[in-house]
Amino acid sequence: MTMPTVYFVVITWNGKSDTLDCLSSLSKLEYNPVEVIVVDNGSTDGSVLAIRENFPKAILVETGQNLGYTGGNNVGMRHALDRGADYVCLLNNDTAVDPRLVTELITFAESEPSAGIIGPRQYYFDHPNVVVGSGSRIDWMQGTIRHLYKGMVDTTEVSADKIPCVVDFHDGVCVAVRREYLEKIGLLDERYYLCGFEDADWGIRAVRNGYKVWNVPTAKMWHKISATVGVGSPITTYYMTRNALLFFWENTPIHLRWLPFFNILLRTTRTVGAWTMKPKYQTELFRRKRRANLFAIRDFFLGRYKGMGPDVARVCYG
Repeated sequence: MTMPTVYFVVITWNGKSDTLDCLSSLSKLEYNPVEVIVVDNGSTDGSVLAIRENFPKAILVETGQNLGYTGGNNVGMRHALDRGADYVCLLNNDTAVDPRLVTELITFAESEPSAGIIGPRQYYFDHPNVVVGSGSRIDWMQGTIRHLYKGMVDTTEVSADKIPCVVDFHDGVCVAVRREYLEKIGLLDERYYLCGFEDADWGIRAVRNGYKVWNVPTAKMWHKISATVGVGSPITTYYMTRNALLFFWENTPIHLRWLPFFNILLRTTRTVGAWTMKPKYQTELFRRKRRANLFAIRDFFLGRYKGMGPDVARVCYG
C-alpha cells in the first residue's frame, strides 16, 4: 500500500539552534514518505549554512526577508503543493516530535474523510508530561480562546481524553492539512503575520466549507513556547491584541459581532490602565507593552495589518 506523501514546512528566523534540534527530531520519524522544507525568513545568524551542512536532504527555501509566520509558511506550502504533497504539516522550529507523530495523524486522517485539519497533543518541552493543549475552543461571547486540557498532567492510561475529537481549531505550532483542503480553502491569511489567530481563522474556514478540525491525542509533540518572540513580549502583546480584534470582528456571527469586540477592547483598556497606574508595572518592559497595546488598537481601526510599522517596531524591539 502506498502511503500519502507528507511534507513538513518549518520556518526559521535567527533560530539556528532550535531549528537544528527540530530537524534532528524530524529525522527520527518512522513514517515514510516524508520530506522537509525549511523556509528561512532572512536569518543573519548562520542558520542557512548550518542547515545545509547538517541536513543536506532538507529542501531549503530562502525568502531574503522576514515574512512572518503566515507569509513564511505560505511560501513553504506552495513549494510542497508544487512537489506533489498529499498532506502538508506546519511545524514551529522550537519543537520536538514523537517518532510516531505522522503515523498517528495520517492513519487517522485517512480513516476520516471529514478531516481537513488534523493536529497532535502538545506538551511543554521543559515539562514533558504536562499538556499545553489538545485542540482549542472559541468563546464567541467573550472573545477568547481556550486550549483543551491545558495544564493537565498526562498519563499512559487509556482514557476518554485520548480519543480523537472535533475541535474549533488547532494551534498552528503543529498542524497537518490535506492537499484538497489547501486547494479549496486557500493558505493562511497573511494579514495576521505572527502570534496568533491565523490558525483560528483557518479552522473557521474549514468548518464553513464542509470540513472538520480534529485533534489526535495519540500524536505527540513538545514545544519550547515562544522561543522566537518571547512569552509576554511587546511583540506578542501587539500582534495578539490586533489579531484578536481582526479575527473576532470578521468571524463572529453578525448578530453577536459587537459583543466579543467590546469585551476585547474592555480587557485591553483595563490592562493598559493597570500597567499605567500600578507601581509594580512601572518598568521599561511594561511601558513598552502598554504602548504596543495602544498601537494594536490603532492599527486595527486603521486597517494596518501584516508586519508592524516602523513606529511600532521601535517600541516593541526597544
